[in-house]
Amino acid sequence: MIPLRSLSLFFCFTICATLTLISNIQGQSSSPPVPPGWQTYTERTDYRDTPRYNETIEFSRRLAASSNTIRFTSFGRSPQNRALPLLVAAKGDAFTPQAARKRNKVVVLVQACIHAGESDGKDAGLALLRDIGITKTRESLLDRIVLLFIPIYNTDGHERFSPYNRINQNGPRAMGWRANSTNLNLNRDYMKADAPETQAWLRLWNEWSPDLFIDCHTTDGADFRYNVTYQFEGYENVSPSVGRWMREVFERRVVPAVESEGNLLAPYLTLRDGRDPAKGLEGFIATPRFATGYAAMRNRPGLLIETHSLKNYRSRVRGTYDVLRRTLEEINRAPEELLRLARESDEETINLARQTAPSKRIALSVELTDKSVPFEFKGVEYRRESSEVSGQMRLIYGAKPLDLNVPFFNEAKAKVTVAVPRYYVVPPQWTEVIDRIQWHGIEFERLREELTIDVESYRFSEVRFSPNSFEGRVLPVYKVAAVRERRTFSSGSIVIETAQRGARVLMSLLEPEAPDSLLAWGFFNPVFEQKEYAEDYVLERIAREMMEKDENLRREFNQRVANDPKFAANPRERLRFFFDRSSYRDEQLNLYPVARVESEIDPRLLMKQ
Repeated sequence: MIPLRSLSLFFCFTICATLTLISNIQGQSSSPPVPPGWQTYTERTDYRDTPRYNETIEFSRRLAASSNTIRFTSFGRSPQNRALPLLVAAKGDAFTPQAARKRNKVVVLVQACIHAGESDGKDAGLALLRDIGITKTRESLLDRIVLLFIPIYNTDGHERFSPYNRINQNGPRAMGWRANSTNLNLNRDYMKADAPETQAWLRLWNEWSPDLFIDCHTTDGADFRYNVTYQFEGYENVSPSVGRWMREVFERRVVPAVESEGNLLAPYLTLRDGRDPAKGLEGFIATPRFATGYAAMRNRPGLLIETHSLKNYRSRVRGTYDVLRRTLEEINRAPEELLRLARESDEETINLARQTAPSKRIALSVELTDKSVPFEFKGVEYRRESSEVSGQMRLIYGAKPLDLNVPFFNEAKAKVTVAVPRYYVVPPQWTEVIDRIQWHGIEFERLREELTIDVESYRFSEVRFSPNSFEGRVLPVYKVAAVRERRTFSSGSIVIETAQRGARVLMSLLEPEAPDSLLAWGFFNPVFEQKEYAEDYVLERIAREMMEKDENLRREFNQRVANDPKFAANPRERLRFFFDRSSYRDEQLNLYPVARVESEIDPRLLMKQ
């Protein structure tokens, strides 16, 4: 009898071998001649395997020891105390942020293995750095660029190594795990920053302030002939300069160059109907919880590379290599474009707070519309049939190419827009919130003494909580109503001026309707909890006294009983009706503690953090 595990391995490798045969072989460019001793682990295994953490670190150290253009360091520690590796590639002495800026270098940050089973970027990046620093066949890529490369971001997840971690993926033979060692998805953590890895990453970003960020992934989803898909933010939720550069430079110049290497590229897409490609495709919008969505909030282009999981590993690694190489080549041809973008986008964001109403509004979120454009989808043949296993319609892909003219829904409009205030004020007791604001590189001051001031804020209603946790947090759902009132803030409260380049991140953190606000992530959940209660027999007496004194209140209550059957049948809600209108109600229940301020705050009341 064949052991179950052996049988599973047999079927796994049989399926992978079959997928390799039917995959459209693309992206077969190769590095220039490489000395045998400098082949990457993946090249030595003919793209069957990817190296483990220790092997990756060893190769990275060898690169740094053998090249004067590469240095190896780390930017933090994982929860299991692994170093988070970083390779810095530069010419001359431009190995620090200060030196890079002084020499007018473009700083590009490339990240791999945030989902550690998706190792394409790691192996592509190591090969590219080898070609830069050892064979020197790509050394010119550093003429105007400082390249920061994180080969393994999720180091702990990377070492949860198994051939069973990616059921939809065609190679390598074993790979890491999607989440980190505390089971957090690091690519959902950029705003809330719960993971030590994220906090270290934010320090790295604040130190270097990259001009371009590239995040390397392997997608799942539908089958098609593209070996590489890509995505970037270019809607109203980002600085206009960011989207413009990505469309004009990446899509119009880089994409054709990458395809000239034998790759087939498309924007990142999903089936609008998961079981029928003919019904059209949808694009993807990355909120700031995602790496590339976060980069856009920092006023920088963020490029998502998603190779296709069903393509063979060589095609995916080489496709990623080609995107990285051709992007760096294009930047070197016109580095001033990207440097100007960084300046312009920062200035645009700073000026948001200096404009006069009603123009000073920012889109906190965008959503896809029902508008579409025709798209020539390079798919593969498929058929649909009823499944006796799942009881639903089954989609079965074949191997032959199939071109479909389908609608592509990739247009978006603003969903939530908010006026930019002059300041935000956060009371000092919300330390977790203040920590995050600081980690995101946002500048603020503290009140020297108590301050009473007119503010704008929010009150919440219809609050409920998700029945399950998400990324380790219980998320609230609520309705929002604006309030204006006079508040007193204690000394030590933080005062954040919005006229700074981190304003988009700041508003995305503190505006309740932003999709990844700290309120939405559960950092303010205690404000939804009632702490003082009244006994029913006490409320019965108070309710009668209130109705005797206020005929309008009596009429309102009776109408509610007559017109709302659920209310009428709920004794507790009937009594709450009176408690919420009494002098005993908690004025701070469901009230947002963060305030928006439009008036000038005397600078003499403030002290630097």
